[in-house]
Amino acid sequence: MGAGAAKASYADPMSATIRILGVDPGLTATGWGLIDQTGSRLALVAYGVIRAPARAPMAERLCAIYDALEALIGEHHPHEAAVEDQFVHVNPGSALKLGQARAAAMLAPARAGLTVAEYAPRLIKKAVVGTGAADKTQVAAMVSVILPGAKAEADAADALAVAICHAHHRRSAGMASARAAS
Repeated sequence: MGAGAAKASYADPMSATIRILGVDPGLTATGWGLIDQTGSRLALVAYGVIRAPARAPMAERLCAIYDALEALIGEHHPHEAAVEDQFVHVNPGSALKLGQARAAAMLAPARAGLTVAEYAPRLIKKAVVGTGAADKTQVAAMVSVILPGAKAEADAADALAVAICHAHHRRSAGMASARAAS
């Protein structure tokens, strides 16, 4: 076997590109962001916001979130997904509703066979800005620095921040996908 053939049989897992879907769930606006990670390099793929009909019944709103994420997964073929964990609400009713949106946001990638990680809001902010107390403006500004070309605001910027956080933590969390190992 020649030298070229030997090198081809040992793929470097750090050179494999992993596509990550980040999701910032919400009942009215669910942010989503897709990035590619190759080693330590991150590249912007796409981002946006899913707008569920505000006055529709809860089941319809949850279906809108699920269906839109399912379509995004079918179109962009991510390898892994990450969702922002719920922070504690003073209002238990709001916490319950946000939990339902998170369930819809987690179910779509899970049903597609993706690994789904969850990250606390403070960890996401710390991974992107350097402090867990950062505000949305600071997060959006740092996302645009980390991912040149990203002009995302609010929910979409938060979703890209979730994806960036996952890219930074996926190996330590044992989340490396089968694609990276092959």
